[in-house]
Amino acid sequence: MELVEFLRQTQQQVRDETVERSTEAGGEAAFPELLFTEIVTRHMADIGMTFDPEVCAYDAKVGLGSGIVRLSGFAVSEDNDQLDLYVSLYEGVDEVVDIPNADVQKAAEQCLRFLSLCVDGKLAKEMDESHTAYALVLTIQQVYPDLEQIRVFVLTDRRAKVRTYQPREVSGKTVKLEVMDIQRLFNHWQEGRPRDELVVNFDDVSGGPLPCVWVPDQMGEYDYAMTVIPGEALRFLYEKYGARILEANVRSFLSQVGGVNKGISETLRKQPERFMAYNNGVVIIADEASLARTEDGSLGISWLKGMQIVNGGQTTASMFFTKKKFPDVSLSQVRVPAKIIVLKNVGSEQEERLISDISRYANSQNKVQLSDLSANMPYHVELEKLAMTTYCPDGVGRWFYERATGSYKVMLEREGKTPAGTKRIQEGMPLSRKITKTDLAKYQCAWMRRPDLVSQGGQKNFKAFMEIVNAAGDALVLPDVIEYKRIIAQAILFKEAQRRIRPRFAAFQANVLAYTVSLVSLKLGDRLSLDRIWSAQSVSLQLLEQIEAWSDEVNTQLHATAKGRMLSEWAKKKECWEMMSGFRYTTCLDGIPELA
Repeated sequence: MELVEFLRQTQQQVRDETVERSTEAGGEAAFPELLFTEIVTRHMADIGMTFDPEVCAYDAKVGLGSGIVRLSGFAVSEDNDQLDLYVSLYEGVDEVVDIPNADVQKAAEQCLRFLSLCVDGKLAKEMDESHTAYALVLTIQQVYPDLEQIRVFVLTDRRAKVRTYQPREVSGKTVKLEVMDIQRLFNHWQEGRPRDELVVNFDDVSGGPLPCVWVPDQMGEYDYAMTVIPGEALRFLYEKYGARILEANVRSFLSQVGGVNKGISETLRKQPERFMAYNNGVVIIADEASLARTEDGSLGISWLKGMQIVNGGQTTASMFFTKKKFPDVSLSQVRVPAKIIVLKNVGSEQEERLISDISRYANSQNKVQLSDLSANMPYHVELEKLAMTTYCPDGVGRWFYERATGSYKVMLEREGKTPAGTKRIQEGMPLSRKITKTDLAKYQCAWMRRPDLVSQGGQKNFKAFMEIVNAAGDALVLPDVIEYKRIIAQAILFKEAQRRIRPRFAAFQANVLAYTVSLVSLKLGDRLSLDRIWSAQSVSLQLLEQIEAWSDEVNTQLHATAKGRMLSEWAKKKECWEMMSGFRYTTCLDGIPELA
């Protein structure tokens, strides 16, 4: 796919979403710029570049004589130690158009002004407390002294000439400025990245050439080397070049509290001498390499030009952040295994394709999620069998349970064979009736009245769900056809509720949705006929009206009980549901067909 095709595909997605959301909202306008923000940030989160994003529009002039402040969305790490802010410049173009640097810088300044006014407390005084960004403003004001990383991303559907700007200082903190333009988004989508012309001299950063095993390539595509890089050298490289040295990596560093990164940090602090034994190392590509002799006369790498770390960005950044957070940590004993691929001049198109493949395959092990590791458990295998053998009431359609990631696409390619065949299969099993393992966990936990788990996010909620399933041990009863139909009915109710609730709220729709579905289960679960929902393959208008009414009350109570805290963080607490479930909600409407 070419860049212009990707651009048009993205714009079509924005337009389709705009029409759908406008229809759902009963004719209310859906703003394309915010939908573009949602699509881009969702992709950034999927590839591990940012945290769970929230779209949140704020555009105002604050204070007499002050400039405009703008915000399109944000993401905060679980430990409240890293913050990403997004500001969008959306044009809706169908051809690749360059965006002036001045426009990018202006948008970044408006977002930086938002940050600065949050920190000094001025924005909290000016902003209406009912605004969806108010909780974020208070959160920034509270946690700013403890933030370790702050980034401002300018998102645009045009092509930027510069994608990384000089960091700025805001109240003693360094703020990184990056641009996610349509070209960079396309590169990430391809999982291959262009390289900056960086020259890394190991005589300077590690005191001499890196001893290596050098394997020249006879086919002319690349030379290959195995070596070991001192931990202090990697830390220095990240400090000096930051994200530039990771541009070819499909991920950026997120947080030290995640499982893998937390483990890296703990090893650096407690067992640095074992780091090489525990760590998989890094994969590096380069345009050129200079070979020299080490002190003992063996072959070594003196410098690399166009060096990019395509796998191991988390390891590299962890060196920097661990040392920054714990200055007493010594990296002198730390060694990191490294595979270095030096590309030869084989033509730009072939070279970029090779880089894309190296980046994709080198990072493939990081894409294995907990949900993927659970795919072969009997519970999921049985659900897959039931999905393939249980037809909808019309006797034609089926739901698709994606036990293994990507199996829906594989099924279409394998069984469709021709475009007409693929279309026929999609008519019987459309994408709207595909359920992933994390989807299943979300629907089930919401119905089991654990919206706090759903609010934790896909993988964490899935882990909690599987702990509930596995708690039965040998007493676990695998689902049968009757149970399968009820599970699908819960999925239908959740998805229909989502369509109804999503356009009603500017932010935190996912939290409101999870809590509303749990409230439906609490208030109506014993009387609600899931069999009727399965038979109709839909939810009645009367039930949707009830869901809509309760969602307004849930939203009000969530904001009230959050008491200035970030609502998305408050919603993750079990005590939040305990408090929410105890409120008195309006009486259920009469005439709901699903009620026995």
